[in-house]
Amino acid sequence: MTPLHSDQIVVEEYPASSPSLRLSVVSETWPPEINGVSLTLSRLVQGLCARNHQVQLIRPRQTRVDQALQHDGFEELLMRGMPIPRYPQLKLGLPGKRALIHAWTLRRPDLVHIATEGPLGWSALQAARCLRLPVTSDFRTNFHAYSEHYGVGWLRKPIAAYLRKFHNLTQLTMVPTQALRSDLMAMGFERVQVVARGVDTRLFNPQHRSEALRTTWGAGPYTTVLLAVGRLAAEKNLDMVLRAFEAMRAVRDDVKLVIVGDGPLRESLQQRCPQAVFAGMQAQQALATYYASADLFLFPSTTETFGNVTIEALASGLAVLAFNTAAAADWVQHEGNGWLVPVNDELAYLHTATLLACEPQRIAQAGARARTQVARLDWQQIASEVEAHFLHTLSMR
Repeated sequence: MTPLHSDQIVVEEYPASSPSLRLSVVSETWPPEINGVSLTLSRLVQGLCARNHQVQLIRPRQTRVDQALQHDGFEELLMRGMPIPRYPQLKLGLPGKRALIHAWTLRRPDLVHIATEGPLGWSALQAARCLRLPVTSDFRTNFHAYSEHYGVGWLRKPIAAYLRKFHNLTQLTMVPTQALRSDLMAMGFERVQVVARGVDTRLFNPQHRSEALRTTWGAGPYTTVLLAVGRLAAEKNLDMVLRAFEAMRAVRDDVKLVIVGDGPLRESLQQRCPQAVFAGMQAQQALATYYASADLFLFPSTTETFGNVTIEALASGLAVLAFNTAAAADWVQHEGNGWLVPVNDELAYLHTATLLACEPQRIAQAGARARTQVARLDWQQIASEVEAHFLHTLSMR
């Protein structure tokens, strides 16, 4: 079971037989869009439906022919959206307060849960307040931190002020780590609680290791394969991945780099590092095989609220090298299932990578221990924790 902090709700107080709730979940991203928010939120919704709750998902229409789904315990309400600049495959929900007031007047939810803070999320918040509906929220993306990486650092304070106003208008904000909770509360956020992210330990599993796939990478039995997974964008600090690869190759030839994902930096990264394998976006089953077939996961980002890829890598039996922040701070045990270095200490990151290149057996030993730490992050347990917070929120009204 996931450890609970002293200020969290005790899950056992609310068994699976809790009363069925009518929940409206609002998100501006959803599968088949591939990103941490859409994938983890969809698993949470599945968990809530499995616990006998009725979920109405409110999201932007992804294509002109997109049709709302409806089946036992789950239905969709599709709203207007527009492509996000530089990410045309993703949609930004447009304001829809009037439509939401109409929908929720006809069929009133017990609670509204908002996963994203865009125009659709703001409209949902305002509509819920007009109807006096209880509202909870997720803090899933450090938009204020990302501003530094896109040349608009001057927007950091206004974005942070908007996020604080948004979340403080809700009855509860859920965050994935204790460190993020502390940071947000220091910024003036109120009523913040920790709920970890889950991981599908059946999908992400060392059993999916494929020597055939490694061969396509040019990796032999003793090759150390480095893996990076995520959006190829400025805020991911991917320069550190290439520098770590170069540092390791300087002391040992038999090292390969595989990068999974796509984004605006792909072309420039390929030009800089033609030796790397750029695999593009991968579906979940294929991604699980990529994780299990590598040896060391490089995660250099310092702007994540969590970093789902970290626990996916650990569940796959993959040792992790990361800065001591977000999910890594909670789930990577230094010199146990991976290595942690101080945040933004690039020299320490490169020094650790260089040492590991000389001792591949240490990487293999850490990989053998990797899965144990996250094996209990089952999605049903996470859904149980979220359910407990929903029920507590309702009991406080």
